[in-house]
Amino acid sequence: MTHSARATNGNETISDVLILVGFSFLNKLQILLFVFFLVIYLATLMGNLLVILLIILSPSLHTPMYFFLVNLSFLDICFTTSMVPQLLVHLLVEEKAISIAGCAAQVYFIDIMGVTECSLLAAMAYDRYVAICHPLRYTTIMSSRVSAYLAGASWFIGISVVVAVTTWIFSLPFCGSNLIQHFFCDLPSVMRMLCTDTSQIQILVFILSVLFAMNPFFLILLSYICIISTILKTPSTEGRHKIFSTCSSHLTVVILFYGTAMITYDTPKSSSTTESNLLFSLLNKIVSPVLNPIIYTLRNKEVKGALRNILKKSSFSHRR
Repeated sequence: MTHSARATNGNETISDVLILVGFSFLNKLQILLFVFFLVIYLATLMGNLLVILLIILSPSLHTPMYFFLVNLSFLDICFTTSMVPQLLVHLLVEEKAISIAGCAAQVYFIDIMGVTECSLLAAMAYDRYVAICHPLRYTTIMSSRVSAYLAGASWFIGISVVVAVTTWIFSLPFCGSNLIQHFFCDLPSVMRMLCTDTSQIQILVFILSVLFAMNPFFLILLSYICIISTILKTPSTEGRHKIFSTCSSHLTVVILFYGTAMITYDTPKSSSTTESNLLFSLLNKIVSPVLNPIIYTLRNKEVKGALRNILKKSSFSHRR
């Protein structure tokens, strides 16, 4: 293959391009994979844009929860756009090269979206906690100002943390093989190509992961413990079902996002293979964004109701 011929060896410094090996082992299925990922990408764009437009056009959805959902849908569009177009190009060409600057840009965007999503999911969990456990104080606690602050803080944390760490990493020299066994530039693969001692960077990345990925997860967990406690105290079965239905979509998205992320990044290297890493990365990075709008529309009565209202208004206007 072309990429193996271009690979650097030994301690040779990498100064120009990197090779994303990705799905090269499925050489005969490149066109089929191209069609599959193109369909997934277009579905992600249309699904998330539909959610954003639906919330903007429906006054009944102008609440903190759906304000966060607009941010999440916009984030998912950016998330997939940062990697899928590059993947589609690489499925059509033999040499799957990416410049170091392009690789850095991809790491910036992917990691910013990942860290921001952790914080956004925690903010959405807090919103559900207040709505279910403190319903009488909900409008006071979750004001539009507080919602904007939580969303803004999520984006600020994601951007500031990732830009600082990624800029430091890409300021260091790379050497050895320029092959990345992935379909996108991910931070662990990039760090393995550094010529210098990476122990300090690894410690910093671990600390930041605990602070800005695992801490939001524990906040989500704590919120749902309180929510479940409230549900169990509700006397009627119908009341329990109604309460649970208000947070089931968010819970599903959290399980999908964190579940695939933990399997991808926390599985010991000795027990994982390149193929399994690619599979779980696909679920986390590409499949999750296309499923999120489906989850929030099919499992949410308010969203389905708003969609029906808009379709009725559109049909009525068209008849007139």
